[in-house]
Amino acid sequence: MQLYNTLSNEEREKLIDQAGVNRLTLSFYAYAHIDNPQQFRDELFVRWSELDVLGRIYVAKEGINAQLSLPAHNMSAFKDFLDTYTFMKDIRLNIAVEHDNKSFLKLKIKVRDKIVADGLNDNTFDVTNIGIHLKAQDFNNMMDDPDTIVIDMRNHYESEIGHFDGAITPDVTTFRESLPIINEQLKDYKESKKLLMYCTGGIRCEKASAYFKHQGFKNVYQLEGGIIEYTRQIKSEGLKSRFIGKNFVFDNRLGERITDDVIAHCHQCGEPCDTHTNCANEGCHLLFIQCSKCAQKMHNCCSDACKNIVTLPQEQRKILRKGIKNDTMIFRKGKAKHLLPKNE
Repeated sequence: MQLYNTLSNEEREKLIDQAGVNRLTLSFYAYAHIDNPQQFRDELFVRWSELDVLGRIYVAKEGINAQLSLPAHNMSAFKDFLDTYTFMKDIRLNIAVEHDNKSFLKLKIKVRDKIVADGLNDNTFDVTNIGIHLKAQDFNNMMDDPDTIVIDMRNHYESEIGHFDGAITPDVTTFRESLPIINEQLKDYKESKKLLMYCTGGIRCEKASAYFKHQGFKNVYQLEGGIIEYTRQIKSEGLKSRFIGKNFVFDNRLGERITDDVIAHCHQCGEPCDTHTNCANEGCHLLFIQCSKCAQKMHNCCSDACKNIVTLPQEQRKILRKGIKNDTMIFRKGKAKHLLPKNE
């Protein structure tokens, strides 16, 4: 039985276009005890392939973390399948703010040690002792409390294009980096302040809130469902969005518009811009912010060196990038010397 992808991105794009159906982009997570992650992974792959699910999913003994897309008409069957697993029955699905039929082009389900790379030893503290979940209105109200400190638990390239007004935005590239930094930075406020956290869909705050409570913080709160659910609630309830700009997402969209505010700038010319892109040089693939003028001028590349490479014949480009692994650069803003630092 086939349990892996065989189609290229180009072939998948063509099939999506030919199908002519609307696809929904969504995410969800669940912490649970899974005895056999590999078996669970294979079960998901078989059924989700039948439902034409595409996406990036991580499973581990501690649970599942999923970002995916599927045909809208398969949503009911998808939910029914999730309900066959006790720990995913009636699970909250974070439906994307903006949809794109090509947000994902392959179904990738990987078995990992953890569903989020947090660098923590879960045996040293109670991971179930999490913070208090807040809905959008309560989150907004608590932001106005002078004894509240708002913390963005995402990475710097995420918060650069959008964040809650007044939030602390750690200058980190990975989630695991932020935990000790925040703990040290706020060590004098463990009893006197309310720690109010948020992330994209809520999963990072689940572990972070338990960690901070273990570190002695007395008043720990987190945004239920993250920015995605917050946006849904403020729209349905007619609330004011305290989040400004775009919400970075880890799929081909690279972002979804929450408000009209553009708070970032092009990393090449400095003009207001919040459009992320990956360098067109396959041997680089660096994530950075680029305006339309620079994209045209630089051939969608991050540097003159990369621009020169993409103009070469395909076979020569393959030779140049042979042996180069660019997967660790994907979704990372390199802060390279040839790019403008943020907020300058």
